[in-house]
Amino acid sequence: MTTTGPREQAPGCRTGEPPAVLVANRGEIAVRIMRTLRRLGMRSVAVHGDGDAGARHVREADTAVRLGGAALADSYLNGPAIVGAARAAGASMVHPGYGFLSENAGFARECAAAGLVFVGPPPEAIEAMGDKIRAKAAVAAAGVPLLPGFAEEPGAPLDDAALAAAAGKAGYPLLIKPSAGGGGKGMRLVRSPEELAGAAAAARREARAAFGDATLLVERYVERPRHIEVQVLADGHGTVLHLGERECSLQRRHQKIVEEAPSPLVDPALRAAMGEAAVAAAKACGYVGAGTVEFIVQGGPGGSAPEYAFLEMNTRLQVEHPVTEEAVAIRGRRGIDLVELQLRVAQGEPLPFGQADVELTGHAVECRVYAEDPARDFLPTGGTVLRLDEPAGEHVRVDSGLDEGTEVTSAYDPMLAKVVAWAPDRASALHRASAALSGYTLLGCGTNVAFLRRLLAHPAVAAGDLSTDLTEQVRPELVPSPERAVPEEVYAAAALDHQLGLEPEGAGADPFEVPSGWRVGGREWTTWRLRAPGRDPVAVDVHRLGPAEPGAAAGGARRYRVRVEGAEPAEASAARSADGRTLTVALAGRTERYARAARGGELWLGLAGAAWSFSDAPSVAPMRGPAAADDGPLRSPMPGTVLAVPVAVGDEVRAGAPVVVVEAMKMEHSVASPVDGTVAHLAVRPGDAVAMDAVLATIAPAGADTPAPAPPGGAGSAAPDQPAPDEPAEEQE
Repeated sequence: MTTTGPREQAPGCRTGEPPAVLVANRGEIAVRIMRTLRRLGMRSVAVHGDGDAGARHVREADTAVRLGGAALADSYLNGPAIVGAARAAGASMVHPGYGFLSENAGFARECAAAGLVFVGPPPEAIEAMGDKIRAKAAVAAAGVPLLPGFAEEPGAPLDDAALAAAAGKAGYPLLIKPSAGGGGKGMRLVRSPEELAGAAAAARREARAAFGDATLLVERYVERPRHIEVQVLADGHGTVLHLGERECSLQRRHQKIVEEAPSPLVDPALRAAMGEAAVAAAKACGYVGAGTVEFIVQGGPGGSAPEYAFLEMNTRLQVEHPVTEEAVAIRGRRGIDLVELQLRVAQGEPLPFGQADVELTGHAVECRVYAEDPARDFLPTGGTVLRLDEPAGEHVRVDSGLDEGTEVTSAYDPMLAKVVAWAPDRASALHRASAALSGYTLLGCGTNVAFLRRLLAHPAVAAGDLSTDLTEQVRPELVPSPERAVPEEVYAAAALDHQLGLEPEGAGADPFEVPSGWRVGGREWTTWRLRAPGRDPVAVDVHRLGPAEPGAAAGGARRYRVRVEGAEPAEASAARSADGRTLTVALAGRTERYARAARGGELWLGLAGAAWSFSDAPSVAPMRGPAAADDGPLRSPMPGTVLAVPVAVGDEVRAGAPVVVVEAMKMEHSVASPVDGTVAHLAVRPGDAVAMDAVLATIAPAGADTPAPAPPGGAGSAAPDQPAPDEPAEEQE
């Protein structure tokens, strides 16, 4: 364990220094907690593994402690090491944030045994509510309504026959989920008895991998439900109250992507009823601190009166807590700090207000920025943050742990940041959130920002007609078709940027170095073959139109003609900013300013929240036969780790059969054969780390000659006869 920071390290509290809090987390939540600590005049202690040594939360802390290797078990999941780090750094309190050890009763006890204050509920409350089976029994006894279902005994999984009998009694459709965890991991929807055994096996695998416990909870699945949760607060002096509700129905893969407060469904009567139920649930387990009680809600506008049922209780701060902070007013004053209240309650102070002092004012919306590709079923992405511009402005808040240079990997959850907007009414809040997202630029790693903007603008969202399956229902409308995933004008801009990279600099440039396309007999075109990830190359032709416009030698616009895939050519002008971070293109009567970054032969362009990346494709590609659309190499749809390879070279496979299983962020994805055929080549083994688009295997279609193994270079190899986009000076050296 290595300790760094501006102060000499010594065990125990230091006389004369402000109290210190170790933040046992990383990323945006660690940075957000440290912001409150700074405002309160308290010292912050960060912890990190080898992969996070230069992370933003480490640099923003007063003291940082290295815990060990890059593996989670050596760092953020290493309770004894975290306790030791707190003592060594002189911290008296540990704030666990969310995820990792935040709902680990054993860790809370380790903190207490070491004389450290755990900023969270008592271990007994964590145990009671952390096990969904025990939680449902406790709240049922308190009179909180539940959905029909059943549960396994810990360590005693039901066999297929018993599982089928219990499922038949509960009634289909059913939702299978781990008893020990949340976040959507391990959840499976089962609509028929034929799906039950396979879904249960997969859910157990993911539950064991994510939480170390394969025990399953099964309950009736509600069609088109709403997910609404209530924020509760409790102190050690007997006060338990609620801060209203949050609407969390906009989800994908059972994980939230947009939250808001208050819910557009909930009226004052329903708010009071759900609030009372949430308070009863908190009292049932002796809760102290900030927690969240989640409900499934049915019905609403145009139908029956809403009915709610207990889903689970999260015994920690929630990812979406900022919308409550923005929308709640205490005695008429808007804006509270839940982290501050957690700290005060943990130190034994009573809550400084009562239920009658709480009201909701205006509307707040939170959008989660994820490293994922909505066009690929929200599979995780990754990469290095090459450029980052996060929005700011009146009533706009960004909770982020990012900065330029951050490596986004599959080692952690794909959530990168949260963009939060408040306004006096819901329509204005949605508009302000979308405007803020349009100013969010992240280049170097694919994100869901553009998708979030389209989701906020969807008529169902605008009308407040929400459900947990709405995002999946409308996704085809919100994800551009493959042929429009990258607009033609963006391909043109990328080609013009490549062309600018050929331009000589300075007023005295050799005219023979100017890429004008001049040849004996007339001007010629320069052809750029650009490949966006997961897509076929697109040819873009460019040539210069005479001399540069005035000021071009000093970085002004240069004039070109450009055509995409043989379309009619159009006149254009293009210029880069002096620092290379902006590309300005005038094309077809419209001028756009793209955010720009280039590294390692890859060019990134961003505009209004959207981002695209390009690499050069080889100018000569092998001829492909009639089966070209289906045969050839299977590529990884996401960066991750190979979990299983259930086939061998020479095996015959049917279309849709799994060939390789890739895991990223505790989520399994089976890469299937696109055709009936034979496994001709396997490029990976279990345990291998793979990048997005990495070759996994090659399938020879039935009746075809066995193809040669695919080259390892994949889709990103640069054309040998054309230069790659410009790179930073240190890269060129």
